[in-house]
Amino acid sequence: MYVPVNVEKYVDKAHARGADCIQLDLEDSVPASQKDAARKLVPAAAQRVRRGGGDVVVRINSPYEVTVKDLDASICGEVDGIAITKAQGAEHVKRIDDLISELELKRGLRPGHTRLIAMVETPAAFFQMPAIAQSSARLVAMNIGGEDFALENGMEPTEETLLMPKQQMIFAARSGGLMPLGFIASVAAFGDWDAFGSMVRRSRQFGFMGAGCIHPGQVPIVNREYSPSAEEAAFARRVIEENDKAEAGGRASFAIDGKMIDVPVVERARRLLARLAAIEAREAKKRAVSV
Repeated sequence: MYVPVNVEKYVDKAHARGADCIQLDLEDSVPASQKDAARKLVPAAAQRVRRGGGDVVVRINSPYEVTVKDLDASICGEVDGIAITKAQGAEHVKRIDDLISELELKRGLRPGHTRLIAMVETPAAFFQMPAIAQSSARLVAMNIGGEDFALENGMEPTEETLLMPKQQMIFAARSGGLMPLGFIASVAAFGDWDAFGSMVRRSRQFGFMGAGCIHPGQVPIVNREYSPSAEEAAFARRVIEENDKAEAGGRASFAIDGKMIDVPVVERARRLLARLAAIEAREAKKRAVSV
């Protein structure tokens, strides 16, 4: 969930919203006149928002001279990651990686402590996405900033216009072993919760694995829709069980309820159950911390 680091009432309640990660924002939600003061708030705010067991990411500014200031204020033990806005290409990410390495060494942090999320927001970066996805071992996720991307391309940020570039981002992220984050439409559309839920459900079908939220009401919907349902988990377990029986009989395919099940379906079931286990472990951690 995005939280402007300079708005006390949002920072104070962020840990109780149920988000897996709180993204302290130094970028668009902070006026230019307040950015210097906002940077000074990062370490203390990071410590406070992680009280619910979530990770903490800081969304930084560009261009690079401002990035340097943001990183100097943000690299610390309480911050788990940095969201690179307007990622330009592989060299841009590597340059930030190098600076973070210097700051981690200087501050006694474990090398690699700080992870990265690459945010693609320009047409030039769009064509560099596969290279960006493989540019740093710190990278864990990638997304397209829909509003900025639409602005730079002179288009409206609708599901129809964003679908193609966001699908391409999913493929690029997967090629680098990263989590594709986001929705197929704009995060700004949240007035109708039922419609928002349907859009999130559809986004998961396209391969998104998580998303940033700009309103607390979005968090439970995203958590629900991006998590395997009880029915999906039950079917996945059934697939695994039937596959074990089939393998014992020397077969690599079989049928369940009139549907052919073979290797890709079995692997999809395994991945779904692994994701469910990871989600359950995260929820258990959050409950333990909040007790």
